[in-house]
Amino acid sequence: MEEDISIINSNTRNEKVRNFFINNKNKIISTVVILIIILIGAYSFDKYKTNKKREISNKFNSTTLAYSENTKDKTVQNLTEIINEQDPTYSPLSLYFIIDNELVSNQSDINSYFDILIEKTSLDNEIKNLIIYKKALFNADQTQESDLLNILNPLINSKSVWKSHALYLMAEYFYSKDQKQKSKEFFNQIAILENANPDIKLQAQKRLNRDLSD
Repeated sequence: MEEDISIINSNTRNEKVRNFFINNKNKIISTVVILIIILIGAYSFDKYKTNKKREISNKFNSTTLAYSENTKDKTVQNLTEIINEQDPTYSPLSLYFIIDNELVSNQSDINSYFDILIEKTSLDNEIKNLIIYKKALFNADQTQESDLLNILNPLINSKSVWKSHALYLMAEYFYSKDQKQKSKEFFNQIAILENANPDIKLQAQKRLNRDLSD
């Protein structure tokens, strides 16, 4: 008797499962098709990104290796294109190459490249902070106090490892302008900063003791 009941229950379950698949056949097929499309799309996108990365890498390497005074214009063109690709590795390297080799003299153009990296490129926070600091360094000798502060404020108001560098740059900026009180304020911030770069902190303390002790 128990065996008969077990067989009936099993048949009932099988019937329910069969009916479920029959009644929901279209939904199940649609779901499977969607999943396959998503998997194919994800694979294709990953493949595209890999190929795109390789293409950008090859373009950067071939451009920089071939650089000479005779290829300057083509070098700038290629590196600018790479910057506009917003690649987290080769876009910053392209800008650094342009700056290090003084390929572009227009300060506004260089700042626009910095802005592409800072505002549009997907970067790790500290890499982005480093680029902000490099932008400030690039502009330090040719900009007003308010503009330099605007560039550096994201670092000054953060806990970034580049904060002490930003404070030191502002301190030296004011010192060069003979605004010693402002300079002292920034050096003092470095002196009490817990995670300040040790070398920066040492240089700040030396400056305070030697030149700003009054």
